Amino acid sequence: MNQVTNANGASQVRWGVNAQTGVLTDVLLGKPDHFAWMPLNSISAVTQANQEEMGYRFDGQKAMRQHREMVDIYETNGVTCHFAEADPGLPSSVFTRDSSFMTPWGAVITSIQTPPRRQDYSVISEFYRSAGIPIWKWVTADHFEGGDFVILKPGVALLGWAGDRSTKAGAEQVAGWLREKDWQAFVVPIPPQFVHMDAVVVMLEKGLALVCEDALPSYALDFLGEHEIETVPVAYGDCVKLGGNLVSLGDKRVLSMAHNVNVNAELECRGFEVFAVDYDMFALGGGGVHCSCHELHREAD
Repeated sequence: MNQVTNANGASQVRWGVNAQTGVLTDVLLGKPDHFAWMPLNSISAVTQANQEEMGYRFDGQKAMRQHREMVDIYETNGVTCHFAEADPGLPSSVFTRDSSFMTPWGAVITSIQTPPRRQDYSVISEFYRSAGIPIWKWVTADHFEGGDFVILKPGVALLGWAGDRSTKAGAEQVAGWLREKDWQAFVVPIPPQFVHMDAVVVMLEKGLALVCEDALPSYALDFLGEHEIETVPVAYGDCVKLGGNLVSLGDKRVLSMAHNVNVNAELECRGFEVFAVDYDMFALGGGGVHCSCHELHREAD
């Protein structure tokens, strides 16, 4: 475990992740003070195109309440929440999954392609600077976003790219850094309607992942099998509504969203404790609970 200390020697922030399935101890969140629906991805585009017919309406106060309820679930489960500052010019920086990701060597600051989010790196890099957490790398080869970075197990990572968010060049740059550290990095294209790999593959516990098989080529599914990753299938219809976009808290506990009825029921049948939060203000805006966090530290699994 890496740990930042203050001048008095008291611990402040634990950091470093080599797997996404151990007990989550520290998480990085954004502040929803300026959150609003923006043209971010195919999910938000569908919402905005259907607002009149479906009766969708953005409610800023409701969004604040939902985010607070999510924070309460983290804290109830012993997770220390750290926050990047809100900025009125960055209304979507609340989705902290995309602007950085954590590794065993420090944080990687990503390069977001979506115009309203291209400056999100500013509040995220300032958080790491203030917290004293080292920034290991900056993505400079085109675009790569944190939602496309999945650690299957220590030393093995799955990287996605859809072209309109992460690109192949960006994914390959990150993969090269990992390979220099003797990690296996597997780069896979995904259809744009899934936005990021974390809407397709999310680790639940050691050797078990939620997977939308319709979104992956057969060789990617073979890769999961080769690494002894058992899959819990997520239906296409659920996947494009962020049904698989949940957070493992460790010890068979997951943070999910109330609208993920099918996924939540399946996980409960498998013995998971599911903490479901109403999160439609964010999900309709293009991001789920997994999009809204980045793990700073997990205990070894």
